[in-house]
Amino acid sequence: MPLDLLPARSDSAAANMAADFLLLQHYPNPTHARWRHYHWHRPAITFGYGQKIADVRTQIGPEAAELELCRRPTGGGIVDHRDDWTYALVIPAKHPLGAAPAGESYAAVHQALADTLNAQHCPAILQPPECVTRADKGPAVCFTRAEPADVIHATTRAKIGGAAQKRSKRGLLFQGSVARSTVGEIDWDQFEAEFADAIGKILQEPAEPVPWPETWDETVDALAEDYSTEAWIERR
Repeated sequence: MPLDLLPARSDSAAANMAADFLLLQHYPNPTHARWRHYHWHRPAITFGYGQKIADVRTQIGPEAAELELCRRPTGGGIVDHRDDWTYALVIPAKHPLGAAPAGESYAAVHQALADTLNAQHCPAILQPPECVTRADKGPAVCFTRAEPADVIHATTRAKIGGAAQKRSKRGLLFQGSVARSTVGEIDWDQFEAEFADAIGKILQEPAEPVPWPETWDETVDALAEDYSTEAWIERR
């Protein structure tokens, strides 16, 4: 399956979430997988679609008032984007991984991430399910604890990578985050290229750079307006 590698962009939290949703629902080449790495205009935190805003603010604490908060279209917990490396991947439903059980797709993408980190001399493995107790389950602040198949440091056991997923009839949206401080000193440009290549191997075709869709800017801006409203952020 072709994998389109979109250019990196920097935007607000709401615009980044809007672009990821459009990547899933309204991509011009719906039979292609697509992947992008992106940055943040301001210090930001995103949280899962089903989380209550009161619980989010309680977990973040007083800093919440100083950060840009946005509800994601995917599930999962709270993700602090102030020192992370963020990416989104969409795999169309016609690919086996696009329709696979959530645990299978989660582990497959994270294994590609772990392999890429190991190639850069950062020892990384997937968190075994037996290392997560019943008391640990449920949404939490990302990077404070590892869920099954999260990427962890093989030596320190600190969490390196986590993600959230959303499925629609069009496929799977995978929103992932990598903790820069836990990874340490690596060549991030090389990491980006090799990670994209690793995803391409999963899809059995190399990643090919493509331009940002010409018609998307207005659509992203319009959806970002919705994602920045109190109605969206505080809906639960």
